[in-house]
Amino acid sequence: MQKEHNVEERKELYQYQQEDIDAIFEKFEGRPDNYHLLYQLPTGGGKTVIFSEIARRYIEKYNKKVLVLTHRIELSKQTSQMLEGFGVKNKVIDSNIKELDDHEEYNCYVAMVETLNNRLKDKKFKMDYIGLVIVDEAHYNSFRKLFTYFKNSFFLGVTATPLSSNIELPMYETYDELLMGEPIKALINKGYLAKAEIFGFDVELTSLKLGINGDYTVSSSDDLYSRANMQDLLMQSYEAKSKGKKTLIFNNGINTSLYVYETFRAAGYPIRHLDNRTSEEERKNILEWFKNTPDAIVTSVSILTTGFDEPTVETIILNRATRSLTLYFQMIGRGSRRLDNKESFTVIDLGNNVQRFGLWSDPVDWQYIFKNPEQFLDNIRTDAEIESHHVYVMPDDLRAKFENTENIKFDIEGAFKEATEKKLKPKTVIEKSIKQHALMCIENTDSVPEARKLSKELGPDIEYRVKEYTKLLAKTTKNYREWLIEDYKHKLSVNIGKLFIAHHVD
Repeated sequence: MQKEHNVEERKELYQYQQEDIDAIFEKFEGRPDNYHLLYQLPTGGGKTVIFSEIARRYIEKYNKKVLVLTHRIELSKQTSQMLEGFGVKNKVIDSNIKELDDHEEYNCYVAMVETLNNRLKDKKFKMDYIGLVIVDEAHYNSFRKLFTYFKNSFFLGVTATPLSSNIELPMYETYDELLMGEPIKALINKGYLAKAEIFGFDVELTSLKLGINGDYTVSSSDDLYSRANMQDLLMQSYEAKSKGKKTLIFNNGINTSLYVYETFRAAGYPIRHLDNRTSEEERKNILEWFKNTPDAIVTSVSILTTGFDEPTVETIILNRATRSLTLYFQMIGRGSRRLDNKESFTVIDLGNNVQRFGLWSDPVDWQYIFKNPEQFLDNIRTDAEIESHHVYVMPDDLRAKFENTENIKFDIEGAFKEATEKKLKPKTVIEKSIKQHALMCIENTDSVPEARKLSKELGPDIEYRVKEYTKLLAKTTKNYREWLIEDYKHKLSVNIGKLFIAHHVD
């Protein structure tokens, strides 16, 4: 594995990295000066190592200067250190740099997009001597505004996911060609990435709303994931699959992350919260604590998806749903670093994300996505389609509480078909289901209060049965389904009272 070195030490390139670098230089040969090439490599594949060596070799071969563009200050600093390690003398252009009067001393610059754009717009800088522009995290569209200043430069965009963050600005309009590196499965098989052990839990996402960016809104996500049942699911899944492991929890809203923080802290687990309002010093302290604490948990709001590398992460929890393929790969990729004592890591999916996009290590046709992003986005599985395949399976610990009941299942579709054939009202299906649930509770308790208390644990099963029932009706609304669930629970409680005496007398 590539290990951390001092900046003056050059990292040894793996064979696949060397082959990709050679392929990139072959693409440059004979192309016009304004050729734009996009290079894709999974998170953890060593993109920064690769483009640092490309910068070194380009300067040596063509005797021209290189500019590396990043979108975050942390990435600028990390990139600068990596370039130094490859012997590339470089200068970081940050907000403190107002003039470039020492450009003869440097053959490479690292710049944040906004800072450089401001300098070029104000004509403070003139950078027509740049031969190669390397764009890190190229799927972000903030870079496009700079392209007009480098009309005679080669462009190399680098990304794990060649899908634009803005559907209105597809990447095929910016780049002439996509070159794909090693896929995730190959990097796992060759021992460069850890294998993901994924655990998914079927989640009802119908309350989530889509925003103008095509992903779920923060407010609707906060509303769903702050609910007690979702907090319970998160805690149960953590305790079942990740207890004692170094864990990153990704959320879609600050309120959700703070709820998670309070829930885990109250349970006595070592946890910290991070969001974009956290000061730089506090963030540094939290990440240092995370690095040095074996069972540490950090709950965050997408802030650690890029520019963060902590190889000792053992578990990733997606405590959110996303329709962004890029974000999906970024989040899981935070746990994929391979170490001598870490061949696998855990992923807990609480947002149906794996059902939406497929397994993290599944093959992806990036060429198709690069050339046809609109069609790809249109064909992402909808929540309704995903949830239509969900089947409720009672957890083992709950099933044990109904040990006196041989059959706990109820065929809603079969009962509905039978009612239709006998010309009975559809509501008889729900009435039968309620009676079965009531008997289950009665058979496994000794009093009405105990039976009613046990019935409260049937919430997920009730919701599943009602969902299956309403799917068979011609037209139903979300409000009707929610009312039906509450009405079902009320009638279940009443039925327990009515049936208990008769059952125990028998």
